[in-house]
Amino acid sequence: MPKKPASKAAKPAKVPVHGPQHSNQVRIIAGAWKRTPLPVLAASGLRPTPDRVRETVFNWINHLRDGNWTGAQVLDLFAGSGALGFEAASRGAQSVTMVDSHTPVVRQLEMVKDKLKAENVQVMRGDALAVAQAAAARGQRYDVIFLDPPYQQEFLERALPLCKPLLKEGGLIYAESGAPLTFDEHSEEAVPDWLAPWDVIRADKAGMVYFHILRYKQTAV
Repeated sequence: MPKKPASKAAKPAKVPVHGPQHSNQVRIIAGAWKRTPLPVLAASGLRPTPDRVRETVFNWINHLRDGNWTGAQVLDLFAGSGALGFEAASRGAQSVTMVDSHTPVVRQLEMVKDKLKAENVQVMRGDALAVAQAAAARGQRYDVIFLDPPYQQEFLERALPLCKPLLKEGGLIYAESGAPLTFDEHSEEAVPDWLAPWDVIRADKAGMVYFHILRYKQTAV
């Protein structure tokens, strides 16, 4: 008998481009826009905070704020994909100001804002450090400030000192970096001057990403 031709192997199912495994997007975790995908542009230095890290971070912030986002004023100085800022807005922050210096990124943020009808979100194109200085000069104050700048460019060292006059009493800073901001008491390495006035009250690591919640030391001068 002639042999039957071998059956072709079944092709693997395609993963839809809008699915959670797609690398060019992240998702809002909770709130009014839960599970909404946010596109991530292929821009230099753009590195969105992973969903799992954001979930941990917002759990921390919820605990420290007793879960209350009502009335919260939020500043996202290096907005990028907008994952942090839109997450805060989704959870009920009264206002979220997103800042980025790259025109294509700002356009993308504006498109997402329009799609979500996010009236509590303001998108600004500008240099993060200059925007921070101008806001402080106007007397603007925030409850939460997100600092997720490109690594290895000393943005965090330059931005964090500018945040002190921007914070309301008891306000929180989220800082993401390529190195830990915690120092063991037995370490020979001294705490840098730009970090010394701040308490690291939460910290963790995911892969090569270190993420922290900071609060200004009440005794600092």
